[in-house]
Amino acid sequence: RFFLVGSNPAETKYRVLKIDRTEPKDLVVIDDKHVYTQQEVRELLGRLDLGNRTKIGQKGSSGLSRAVSAFGVVGFVRFLEGYYIVLITKRRKMADIGGHAIYKIEDTNMIYIPNDSVRVTHPDEARYLRIFQNVDLSSNFYFSYSYDLSHSLQYNLTVLRMPLEILKTETSQTRQESFDIFEDEGLSAQGGSGVFGICSKPYEKYVWNGKLLEAVKNTVHRDWLLYIIHGFCGQSKLLIYGRPIYVTLIARRSSKFAGTRFLKRGANCEGDVANEVETEQILYDASVMSFSAGSYSSYVQVRGSVPLYWSQDISTMMPKPPITLDQADPFAHVAALHFDQMLQRFGSPIIILNLVKEREKRKHERILSEELVAAVTYLNQFLPPEHAIIYIPWDMAKYTKSKLCNVLDRLNVIAESVVKKTGFFVNRPDSYCSILRPDEKWNELGGCVVSTGRLQTGVLRTNCVDCLDRTNTAQFMVGKCALAYQLYSLGLIDKPNLQFDTDAVRLFEELYEDHGDTLSLQYGGSQLVHRVKTYRKIAPWTQHSKDIMQTLSRYYSNAFSDADRQDSINLFLGVFKPTEGKPHLWELPTDFYLHHKNTLGLSQTRRSYTYWWTTDVLKHLPLPFDEVTCAENRRKLTVKKFHKYEEEIDIHNEFFRPYELSSFDETFCLAMTNSTRDFMPKNMGIDPSPFTVRKPDETGKSVLGNKSNREETVLQRKTAASAPPPPSEEAVSSSSEDDSGTDKEDEGAVSQRSTPVKVTDTGDNTKITENVVQSTKDVYGVNLSDVPSEDDLTIYTRFVQLGQSQHKPDKSSQQFCSKLHLDRVTNLIPISSFSQDNIYEVQPPRADRKSIEIFHAHIQAGKGNMQPLGKEDFFMYREYIRNRYL
Repeated sequence: RFFLVGSNPAETKYRVLKIDRTEPKDLVVIDDKHVYTQQEVRELLGRLDLGNRTKIGQKGSSGLSRAVSAFGVVGFVRFLEGYYIVLITKRRKMADIGGHAIYKIEDTNMIYIPNDSVRVTHPDEARYLRIFQNVDLSSNFYFSYSYDLSHSLQYNLTVLRMPLEILKTETSQTRQESFDIFEDEGLSAQGGSGVFGICSKPYEKYVWNGKLLEAVKNTVHRDWLLYIIHGFCGQSKLLIYGRPIYVTLIARRSSKFAGTRFLKRGANCEGDVANEVETEQILYDASVMSFSAGSYSSYVQVRGSVPLYWSQDISTMMPKPPITLDQADPFAHVAALHFDQMLQRFGSPIIILNLVKEREKRKHERILSEELVAAVTYLNQFLPPEHAIIYIPWDMAKYTKSKLCNVLDRLNVIAESVVKKTGFFVNRPDSYCSILRPDEKWNELGGCVVSTGRLQTGVLRTNCVDCLDRTNTAQFMVGKCALAYQLYSLGLIDKPNLQFDTDAVRLFEELYEDHGDTLSLQYGGSQLVHRVKTYRKIAPWTQHSKDIMQTLSRYYSNAFSDADRQDSINLFLGVFKPTEGKPHLWELPTDFYLHHKNTLGLSQTRRSYTYWWTTDVLKHLPLPFDEVTCAENRRKLTVKKFHKYEEEIDIHNEFFRPYELSSFDETFCLAMTNSTRDFMPKNMGIDPSPFTVRKPDETGKSVLGNKSNREETVLQRKTAASAPPPPSEEAVSSSSEDDSGTDKEDEGAVSQRSTPVKVTDTGDNTKITENVVQSTKDVYGVNLSDVPSEDDLTIYTRFVQLGQSQHKPDKSSQQFCSKLHLDRVTNLIPISSFSQDNIYEVQPPRADRKSIEIFHAHIQAGKGNMQPLGKEDFFMYREYIRNRYL
């Protein structure tokens, strides 16, 4: 047997899974329902160890031995022989949302479960194993123990605010025991010390190990189920005069109709499109962590292939194979299924930004535009006009070639109109300053305003042909526009506008480029060819040679390695299941039948051509159906009641980890990209605000000059499947291999840290010190006076001597002198009548009642309980505004 022992982070509670190894082809997993303490687990393992030895007192091969230490179970998989278990053996912290850590998988281990004695060998097993392992789990797969990564922040926090009465009725029903994804953010029960925790089912479309967990989903406790997403996750710190604002970018790649560039185009029969990625930018004030008291904002947008039946034939070996429409779809059946999914998840309006070429000598991309326009026009006939799909065609390539037009200015206009229509999510009501001094643009903002803040309703769906280069730049511009509104809503800037060449936008641009590169590598086989700088027309001349190399890399990958990668993805996601007597994966001429279920059997129910949406979706628009409180959605939630002081819901323990020895150098929040350290010019005489526009030479020093120093930091995000890990990562990995069981957060922190200078390189050192050591005048604006005069130094020396002699009788010398009265030794007697040293004894000042009240109000504000503003406060604030602005 295998015994899988799992613990909570503090290692105070344990669960045990027993895995039977005598079954050659079946998986037998027994979940011990008991929650053990550390002492109980040691006794249990000790008894198992003793009971399994062949002779009493014998040590060695028999008994119980540790096979592997891991951070989680990815799942169980079977090909033609027995089952394998896939375990996460290394991880690295990549982001932090409200105290909930998000990790990237760094390394995994596959262990074959059945014993050698019962193993039934098959000649093709090794080949399937090789294909399965071709999906590199150490390349951009992410998980979190306590935060649901498959849902947006808006969904997670909306579920959290469900009325208490509904939760009480839910807990009274018999449900599987669960735990709270939001730790102590649950809802306090009235009149008791209980706290309700809510856990929702993950959104299956973005979960990549759903099929791997299917075998044990209904037999083990849900704490064992760890759902992983694929895509991108990056976080940077924006310092606004010392106030830390975390900017996080999470991209979730759809696991439906997933694959590589030319092999997966358009949509399948269920409305899932190729290269579908949901990108969410989350902004929050890191000085307050809690979801209930902190300030959180997010904005979601989507990219995905044109939702039609179309493909490109790569057998011609052309760089741009001709586009062909595979099936006629006069009633836009596939597009209807796709937009129905979007209405359920995002609400209305759905805005399509179509960036494909409109004018071409040979009709190529225009085929898609014409079909998409026809599909959208057809579907809009049946929708109410206020919820109609908005279609924006814009030939980005044509505008880029034009010398008269600035591409990004035009994109900025589109972005403004889009963000005004959809709005964005923020979990707090508008601040008093924005009510008193409103901005014109703010009042025109769409979305849904509720008592607790704002909700994003609807989404922007951007596409070009590949949904890579043009799409990433368009998404960056929309994200930049939304970022300005998010900063404004949190009261951090006075107008919802952000300029290029500011530290904030440079930091955001780098995040988006890493995001674009990663998604491009996953789908197209190379990094981005055209970047934001290319469209701004400020890219250096060396960029052209890099673009050519990326184009060649993309062509090579598409021609030679994409087919193998597609097979691996099909096997990993369970689209293809190896079966005895059926053709093998490598024998199939095409995977078309695997992804289009209607080719293997006709569905009994046919959807209406006119009422093409799911029932009840239209009732709740513009709100997304998934976030509405109704019986169907309540079935997706599991509720459990906790004791208020239970360790499992203590966010302080989860975030600060007081039970672990942590070094400042390896702390994640110090290692992440920082606007002040990495982007702000080094001469400090200038304005340190991240919203100040820098001159090109100023920004050049900080961004281009610092690029080489920050390569290690960027490496944590850009992980090409083929690239070997950097040496610093290896060093960390090898050190975390010991069997201590508590070797938690090694997490590649060394590789994250950006090293400022190389010690061996003397030339660099002198340059750096010249920049860092500046005159007092440059830093503070004043010069300190010269060395103190001799008289002052003499007085100071006497004062020090007096203090030293005063201390002597208080220490052990006093006891020593009292025991042994030695001659010729000066005995100093305390000159003060106080028992303690009178130099340090002070009476604490008394705080008056008003000060105490102000202090208590400050403490309450930190917990989210704001005091009502009095007349004096309003009067004082109006005076301040009048003096400051009018």
